[in-house]
Amino acid sequence: MANKVEVKELLDAGVHFGHLTRRWNPNMAPYIYMERNGIHIINLYKTAAKMGDAGQALQKIAASGRKILFVATKKQAKEIVAEQAEKANMPYITERWPGGMLTNFVTIRRAVKKMASIDRMKKDGTFNTLSKKERLQVDRLRAKLDKNLGSIADMTRLPAALFVVDITREHIAIKEAQKLNIPIFAMVDTNSDPREVDYVIPSNDDASKSIQKVVSYVSDSIVDGLSERKANKDSKKSAEKAEKTEKAPKMPEAKAEVPSKDAEDKKAMSEAKEDVKLESKQETLDKASSKNEE
Repeated sequence: MANKVEVKELLDAGVHFGHLTRRWNPNMAPYIYMERNGIHIINLYKTAAKMGDAGQALQKIAASGRKILFVATKKQAKEIVAEQAEKANMPYITERWPGGMLTNFVTIRRAVKKMASIDRMKKDGTFNTLSKKERLQVDRLRAKLDKNLGSIADMTRLPAALFVVDITREHIAIKEAQKLNIPIFAMVDTNSDPREVDYVIPSNDDASKSIQKVVSYVSDSIVDGLSERKANKDSKKSAEKAEKTEKAPKMPEAKAEVPSKDAEDKKAMSEAKEDVKLESKQETLDKASSKNEE
């Protein structure tokens, strides 16, 4: 499991700062600690508890081998989310959310395959047979697809969960996930409605330090889940290998020969053990000439 959440670290990262009191959502009241200078202060003890719950759930999802889609299109979250999602080897959306990304996933996959077909054209030389204008159009299309969908190229099926930064901004993604009953994990600020999220992490979703703190914790939890999955696979393979070795038929042991007690056999054996003396070439010729004389 990822490291335990420390309230002091959350405080240092500014996770507790909410929005102006006039912009609050009343449903966030259970997560608000107090008001200070016209700003709501989030209860960090509840934030730490909710982060722990979300981390455990995400670790289990990752250990099952399913994908978690990160979504954050706001400027201060883009680079952080992209970096942490890549560390966890998970798909992410940091540009514009493509409408129908989940509810019309077949069309999105078709666009991803279009990128692959363009890459094949460049490898097999078909691309070079096009006119200059056509090549330029294809290059532009490839760049556009890569910018919007390149980070989900490996996501061949719907994700098992969504992690969202700022649910108010990403309301389309939230609606699509709700329609398909996909669990939603999200950083929820005081101006958002926590009822739209399955795993609420009450936190400041505007400051880069706060986003870094929460997203890195989530990413570490997913990495732990992937490590657990790998360890389980390795142990299973070892067990199967040991089982196959045990079931393999054993070769019968060779029986030691018992020396014969027969007198003639003993004599033959003793003669066989005597050193054999090879005749020299000259001795062989002498014997042959003596036999011829006789």
